[in-house]
Amino acid sequence: MLRLARPLTIAVANYGLTRPLKDGSIPCGHLRLEHVTIDSAVAGMRRMVRDLEFDICEMAFTTYLCAKAYGRPITAIPVFITRNFHHWATFYNVKSDIEEPKDLEHRVVAVNRGYTVTTGTWARGILQSEYGVDLRKILWAPTNDEHVAEFRAPANVDYRFQGKTMAELFASGAIDAAVGDIKINSPGIKPLIPNATEAGFKYFRKTGIYPINHTVVIADAVLEAHPWVAEELFLAFSAAKCAYLARLRAGTELTAADHAAVELSRVVGDDPFPFGVEANRKPVETLVRFAVDQQIIPKPYAPKDLFAPSTLNLE
Repeated sequence: MLRLARPLTIAVANYGLTRPLKDGSIPCGHLRLEHVTIDSAVAGMRRMVRDLEFDICEMAFTTYLCAKAYGRPITAIPVFITRNFHHWATFYNVKSDIEEPKDLEHRVVAVNRGYTVTTGTWARGILQSEYGVDLRKILWAPTNDEHVAEFRAPANVDYRFQGKTMAELFASGAIDAAVGDIKINSPGIKPLIPNATEAGFKYFRKTGIYPINHTVVIADAVLEAHPWVAEELFLAFSAAKCAYLARLRAGTELTAADHAAVELSRVVGDDPFPFGVEANRKPVETLVRFAVDQQIIPKPYAPKDLFAPSTLNLE
């Protein structure tokens, strides 16, 4: 019988896609969910990988890969609640002599937050695969520690700037470039890849890769006791997505994030948030490869080893 002795705690941030699930406007099948208020998705996923504080949690995909490599007892379902292209995520000081991506070699390049952050992983992978940058010839300098405390960074990662802001580092001249969501509003700091939005769309048309950012993970203890939770949760998120897409198509009271989703749908297809293993095989395998290349994880994982077995054939 599908029955839970208690509600399952779930920590996900507020997005258009998650709102129908959080406000109770869509049914959750046999699930009983207790939504936990979190300061941010980042704070929630850190609490999950370090202390397993929740039964279910939003998780950046590279953080999940790293957690998997270090034996954290969590398993994902093929639900991706945030995603975008990352050509915008490499920045440089226009007063430097950097003119193209290859000019980043033999420099110190800051990384917003940790080296294992998913946006940084995608940005570096794109620099390598699309622009021929040798990532090993760059000293990467994160501004914070890693979610997975056990992670040991490769030799070309230096934490000397931990605790510093990107604004401080650029202003002091300690760096001329950075990757990640750096949040600097300055005319002197610009994206290195010109026309980044169109470059991302061109990348999709060329490769078929629509990058994933955040997935949803479940504590293994929950799945061991109630294996059906994975499929029920997938179906609940799918119902929430259907409700969200209907609101986007209606076009009323849309936020900036909603408008961005509509713009994405004009490039990637009617559903800007595809779920399921097969629909996401390319971005999953690509991000796994980037994580191996960047020494975030020691070996590749096949998609079947990353997601709950009952969800492998769900679309």
